[in-house]
Amino acid sequence: MAVPLDSTDIQSDNYRLVPHRDFYLISNIHNPEEVDQIQSWKIQDSDVFVVTYPKSGTIWMQQILLLIEAKGDTTIISTKPNSEQVPWIELSGAGKEFIAAPPPRLRVSHLQYKFMPLALNQRKGKVIYVIRNPKDVLVSYFHFHKFAAMLETPKDFNCFFEKFMKGEMYGNCWFEHIKSWYSHKDDVNILFIAYEEMIQDLESAVKRMCMFMDKELTEEQLANVVKHSTFRNMRLIPQANYEFVSEDLLNHNQGSFMRKGTIGDWKNHFTVAQNERFDKVFQEKMEEVPITFIWDINYIV
Repeated sequence: MAVPLDSTDIQSDNYRLVPHRDFYLISNIHNPEEVDQIQSWKIQDSDVFVVTYPKSGTIWMQQILLLIEAKGDTTIISTKPNSEQVPWIELSGAGKEFIAAPPPRLRVSHLQYKFMPLALNQRKGKVIYVIRNPKDVLVSYFHFHKFAAMLETPKDFNCFFEKFMKGEMYGNCWFEHIKSWYSHKDDVNILFIAYEEMIQDLESAVKRMCMFMDKELTEEQLANVVKHSTFRNMRLIPQANYEFVSEDLLNHNQGSFMRKGTIGDWKNHFTVAQNERFDKVFQEKMEEVPITFIWDINYIV
């Protein structure tokens, strides 16, 4: 069941969470009318949408998509920011840009399934949904809230934990987000790929993406994509790591968009009680979603 949305109690100086069709948008960043127009977008077979819940590897995927399209040629990531080349479909003005853009149109989004182009149901275009274990998502999102000006600064981790469990943030409920997409896995041309899989074996993950996108790369081209898409290398590339983003949106003195990129950091934040509660809710909410998650780096063989 969707959480009742109230825009009066979650706000910052310049931005406010705005409830729209049981989903929070952010004022001055999203326009509800434009978001609704996304459903009517005409889709081409070459269109690729990467969909994630926040803090699940979105900017990582921007880098990978660009390099796959360029067959490993790093020129493409040195000309202008990745976010301009693989933009968000829910941002104000994105619709006009999408219509005018030449193929292939590579895009990212945090939206639930119900907002996406209806043409996807005709298996036009492709969707890559990146999943990440939700405990690490919660922790990463907590730290992101502390330096993102467009998001409410959390009082402490305990308060943020409660808001995350209730879905009172941009992206709403993690459980509902992933279920909204998984329930349509047979209706859409979609690839589910795990953040942890990318950490464990990035080369294999990139190969899966190439196959899904019908892109043939040589071994050298593939190696170049992987080399320049590692977390360590991306942190050194301003076009990829969002260092260029205005202080009006991100206070870079308070944190980094690319923070750790690891598995199991939740253990440094969750109390025993919080972990037990989360596990109980996870079992209840995800009973019909047979996806296996890696919760700790030690689980990787």
